[in-house]
Formats: sequence, structure tokens, C-alpha cells
Amino acid sequence: MDQSMMKGLVVGGLSMVVLGAGAVGGYRYLQPEVAQVVGVKEVTKTVSTPREVCEDVAVRRQAPVQDQNRIAGTAVGAIAGGLLGSAVGNGSGKTLATVAGAVGGGYAGNQVQKNMQQNDVVVTNERRCRMVQEKTQQLVGYDVTFTLDGKQGVVRTSWKPGDTLPVRNGQIDTTPPAQAQALSQDRS
Repeated sequence: MDQSMMKGLVVGGLSMVVLGAGAVGGYRYLQPEVAQVVGVKEVTKTVSTPREVCEDVAVRRQAPVQDQNRIAGTAVGAIAGGLLGSAVGNGSGKTLATVAGAVGGGYAGNQVQKNMQQNDVVVTNERRCRMVQEKTQQLVGYDVTFTLDGKQGVVRTSWKPGDTLPVRNGQIDTTPPAQAQALSQDRS
């Protein structure tokens, strides 16, 4: 090989290296740094949280009964019935009328006392509590529709973007802006 041919090969090889490096640099220069945001939609989820709800309720209860067997009502009724029966009857029928009046009056007195005891109520306030499920909407992120190199896509971010999204190495960067800034400072 002659010397001029050797020089041609060396110059040609160097030219290829320089052109290749320029092409790679140019390729990086041609890559977009941002994608245009077309739409942003909030993504939420329903969260159910248990919560106790309490309220005061008026409760009616029968008052405590002193005379469970209603002896007082029966006795008063029997005496009143017996007196009334003896006033009605004559002679030997008087005894029968007195006994019948006492039995009927005793029964009537018993029933009157029973009704009075049932209607004797005490009202108290009681606190009643129960668990309810409280549902709320929690923000999960944002579905962002974008265009990059004439193509449309969707990506989910944890932050609400502005008009553009950052692009790194031809891909959408979903790192939140504060974290992305911290990462770029760490690389410096």
C-alpha cells in the first residue's frame, strides 16, 4: 500500500468518527424536551372510614311497681263492693249480695290498680351509639393525555401538570417537579 492510500484511509476513518459523533449529537438535539399536554383528568378512589355516631334518646319505661300482686286495689275494691252489696240486699239475700259485691269489687279494684301501674311510666334519656361508614373521595393522581412526536398517549402522574410534560431520552418523565429538580441537582 502506498502512503497516499494510507493517508486516505486515515482521513476517511477520522471523517466517519467525526460525522458519527455529529449525528449522535444531532440526534440528541432533535429529540423534543417536552410533550404538549392535551387533557388532564383527576383520578379518585372512594375511601370508606368507620365513624361512631351517638345521640340521646328518650326512653319510656314502666315505673317500678311496689305492689306486684295488686293487693291494695283488690282490698279497697272488695271493701267498697261489699259495702255496696250489703246496702242493696235484704234479709238472707243481703249476705249473698255482700259476698258478690266484695268479689266483684275486689276484681274491679285489682284491674283499676293494674291499669294505673301500666300507665305509670318514667322517661329517661339514654345515649345510643352506632357505627356508620363515611365515604369520601381521595385523589389518586391525574391521567394526562399528551402529544409527543405527533403521536398521542396517556400517562398517570401524581401531580397536576401545566401545558407540557418533561421528556427524557424520548420518554415522558413522570417524576414530580420538585423531585426532578432535586435529581438534576444531585447529578451536577
